[in-house]
Amino acid sequence: MNAQTAAAPQRLSFRTKFLYGFGSISFGVHVYVLSLLLFFYNQVVGVPAGLVSLALAVTLVIDAVWDPILGQFSDRLRTPWGRRHPLMYASAIPVALTMLALWRPPAAFSVEQKAVWLFVFVLAARLVISLYEVPSQALAPELVPEYHQRTGLLGYRWIFFTLGGAVATMSGYFVFFRPTAQYPQGQLNPAAWGPLTITATIMMVGSIVISALGTHDRIKTLHQPAARQASFGAIFKEVLATLKNWNLGVALTASLIGGLSYGLYLGLQLYVDTFFWRLAASGVGILSLANLVSVLPGAWVAGAVSRRFGKKYACVGFFLLSLIFLQGPILLHMLGAFPDKGQPAYMPSLIAVRFIHGVLTNAAYIVVTSMIADITEDAQVKTGARSEGLLMAANSFIVKVTAGFAAVLPGVILAAVHFPARATAAVSPEAVRNLMWVYLPSTFVLSLASILTWLLYRIDQQTHERNLAMVAAAAAAAEAQGEGAPIVAVG
Repeated sequence: MNAQTAAAPQRLSFRTKFLYGFGSISFGVHVYVLSLLLFFYNQVVGVPAGLVSLALAVTLVIDAVWDPILGQFSDRLRTPWGRRHPLMYASAIPVALTMLALWRPPAAFSVEQKAVWLFVFVLAARLVISLYEVPSQALAPELVPEYHQRTGLLGYRWIFFTLGGAVATMSGYFVFFRPTAQYPQGQLNPAAWGPLTITATIMMVGSIVISALGTHDRIKTLHQPAARQASFGAIFKEVLATLKNWNLGVALTASLIGGLSYGLYLGLQLYVDTFFWRLAASGVGILSLANLVSVLPGAWVAGAVSRRFGKKYACVGFFLLSLIFLQGPILLHMLGAFPDKGQPAYMPSLIAVRFIHGVLTNAAYIVVTSMIADITEDAQVKTGARSEGLLMAANSFIVKVTAGFAAVLPGVILAAVHFPARATAAVSPEAVRNLMWVYLPSTFVLSLASILTWLLYRIDQQTHERNLAMVAAAAAAAEAQGEGAPIVAVG
């Protein structure tokens, strides 16, 4: 496909949007299930929390460096199947092998050997899922250039991302983590984790293959820059020019700060549900179901509110409200102003606030992903290069680096409050309260700083449409001169 066609508005069929979004099931399962690794290796396998957190943090940082390299490679790849699909197809089998190994450390291994096993296979699992996720993310700006349609397409992606993670974890809470006499909280039962992770692996591989095949017919319509030879120095300058973008800087800064909070949240969420809210596996599953049900209204709200107020103010409002509904119930319960377990209003109240939080969070991330995709044309206007893979991977790099450092924090916090490993018996109320008094202010301050950073973002609908027009004009001029790639740079 020539360059100007890539910039032309187009409407995708429901089939294409559905199958494109379907592929994000794989990453949703990956994120949600890997968020259980600290709990699994600490509470089930018996590896100290600090050691698990360190392994998770280091592998996240290594994976973060891998993503921009992979993104740039994908942007420059030239094959009969385009720039993205060969990598997507190549990821399927490695994803299956690494996932199956990760959750099966040999029982005869020492604690240290199990920690090494975790490090090797969680690193491999992160690297191979990026082989699919990075090029798949980069497809979105190419498939839909239009400002609001892009939010709609990414709504499909977010719906299936959340669906994948929720279905995988709920299959654990409702099916595999059934309570037994020995393990009334089934998530502590070692035998339950094998079937769960096999199910997760099947979901991941199936969604990758189905999405890649389902979008294969779009290859001929995607942006295909002309093949060209360039020195390492020229490539490096092009990368720097792409990354030297105000709006990308805002996105990366917000992601850097927010990643610290998100890493804390992911690492401690199951601890909060299990030991603070004192929920059995079925109760945790019900809250996951509430989050799943919130995805569709979240996608609708994202589109409606961003059309009314613009993407920037929509995302800031969504994130602020979601923070209130995430932390408010915990604080109220600690102050005695929230229903206690055993009271009739306990679970209905938890379900209601988790549903509302889910609607707001889903809407916020859909809008933010669309805002980051809009940087593609903004950078292209300034550099003349279309680098979706690099731009999406740059944000992923920051998220993963900060989440990597943040992954150490849950283990540090758990050690500081003397939270026991393999806690089959009740944990002392003092340890739980100490955990919450560290968790709440830490995540609040970081989240608020990240949210306010988004106010510095400058691309609105008018700016985006102007960028599209400039890209299209440059593409037409390049084709009239018989050139394969447009140059748009304006300073």
